[in-house]
Amino acid sequence: MFSWRNLINHFIEMRHYLIASTIIFVAGLVVGATNADFNAFITGQVDSLREVANTIQSSDNPTLGFIVFIFLNNVIKSILVMYIGAAFGLIPIFFLAVNGMVLGYVVNQAAGQGGDMLYTIIVKGLLPHGILEIPAILIACAYGIKFGALMFQGIGNLFVKRDGWGASVERFVVRTVPVSVLLVVTLLVAAVIESTITAWLLS
Repeated sequence: MFSWRNLINHFIEMRHYLIASTIIFVAGLVVGATNADFNAFITGQVDSLREVANTIQSSDNPTLGFIVFIFLNNVIKSILVMYIGAAFGLIPIFFLAVNGMVLGYVVNQAAGQGGDMLYTIIVKGLLPHGILEIPAILIACAYGIKFGALMFQGIGNLFVKRDGWGASVERFVVRTVPVSVLLVVTLLVAAVIESTITAWLLS
């Protein structure tokens, strides 16, 4: 049965993974903002998103198109990294690093343009939806990393038998269900904000 208290308590239990998730994201942000060696890779990511945005913009209902695309893109990736994290947490770590690098690159490019561009990008372009979207991504990846850690424990359990590993995995998977629902709702709200309020502020 869903309980906010149980969910919050589980987030507290997950605090080390949430901190790790945040550190990886911030590290990616710093790399994206300061290391030109990754510019070609990051530019490719940004250009791909720009192409999709241009296609949606030319559709009959671009606002609805952006809401659907942003929502599905973020939800599918976030839910996937939670469970594909079972592959020893590698995918969530990569996902965090890349997203951080792209964000760092965009902010750095805005800062380089001078004027009030940095303020515009952060306050108008990122903050309205990012205040929901970024924590949701950090949470999803934290659970993916935790799942990977459990798999490592499982391998260790093959050599040194310890009771309770199976029960720990089952308990963790059960707890991901309400978390997934929370992430879906949060990312839906973020997608609506990004496609309406953020777009209006930047127009």
